[in-house]
Amino acid sequence: MPESLRDHTTLRLGGPARDWVVAQTEAELIEAVSAADSAGEQVLILGGGSNLVIADDGFDGTVVEVATRGIAADVDGPDGASCEIGAGPDDPTCGGAMVTVAAGERWDDFVAHAAARAWIGVEALSGIPGSVGATPIQNVGAYGQEVGQTIAQVRVWDRTLHGIRTFAAADCHFSYRHSRFKADPDRHVVLSVTFQLRQGTLGEPIAYAELARALGVEVGKRAPLAAVRQAVLDLRRGKGMVLDETDHDTWSAGSFFTNPFVDAEQLPEGAPAYPQADGTVKTSAAWLIEQAGYGKGYPGSGPVTLSTKHTLALTNRGDATTADLLALAREIRDGVRKKFGIELVNEPVTVGVAL
Repeated sequence: MPESLRDHTTLRLGGPARDWVVAQTEAELIEAVSAADSAGEQVLILGGGSNLVIADDGFDGTVVEVATRGIAADVDGPDGASCEIGAGPDDPTCGGAMVTVAAGERWDDFVAHAAARAWIGVEALSGIPGSVGATPIQNVGAYGQEVGQTIAQVRVWDRTLHGIRTFAAADCHFSYRHSRFKADPDRHVVLSVTFQLRQGTLGEPIAYAELARALGVEVGKRAPLAAVRQAVLDLRRGKGMVLDETDHDTWSAGSFFTNPFVDAEQLPEGAPAYPQADGTVKTSAAWLIEQAGYGKGYPGSGPVTLSTKHTLALTNRGDATTADLLALAREIRDGVRKKFGIELVNEPVTVGVAL
């Protein structure tokens, strides 16, 4: 019986795959992708399935599930846990770590691993589902941190040149929820990611007001690393953004729409505003959605609703189809456009469907 993609995505949506390969080593991953490419078949690289919207008809090609594992660290200086209490990442006694992580490692497992070893720089990204290999593609970010801030390099299999390449961070073209890998999605298969992390008992300066309030510190101040991770997990759980099989608010792809960048004159009165260096203003997709009339839990019943905890998540209430999900996504997108003249862009990758 064909493997169903609904069993491998956090939305729990998607039909069967024609062929399925589990790659447990880099060699198996490269071989599976290369074989499908040589045969002229469609390929879907599957990590944690947390950022995918897949057609009800499934995928008429080869799904390559990335199941590689491994974390290797080159630590400079003493173990971060041995730094003096109160030490921050600018303390010269604390050193740092270059940490190379296999693409198939679960992202939050790696964040927990880093926090336990007092490696600083990814603690605000706690609780995000998915795999390590997916994070540079989307330049995953939350609570004032982005992976692009700590990535040193990304190793990939180049499907065009048929060889392994290594991109330094500057060559990854990281921007808001974007990278060179997302811009050219059919070319690169991420094999591993190397992070440059500092060490210490305090995390990076808190850059997000909501997190600062939860920790009882001012924006720009530091807090204990473990406390930052726990506060982020608590905040995410409160928004239904930590996976829980029993909570349908977590049967989602996380934030479904990205925060839009608009010209200053387009900004609606009262909307959150974050001025950018290029003169544009970033505003809140959640605010736009709510002000357009789509509140938490909208429309109140049915197979797909907005999360009852957070308006950016579209959720499967248990018996939804991808068609149901797209119908609600289009309604919300079109409603925001009609009210504010602002086009919302979906954050998840769509396979076999389009908004």
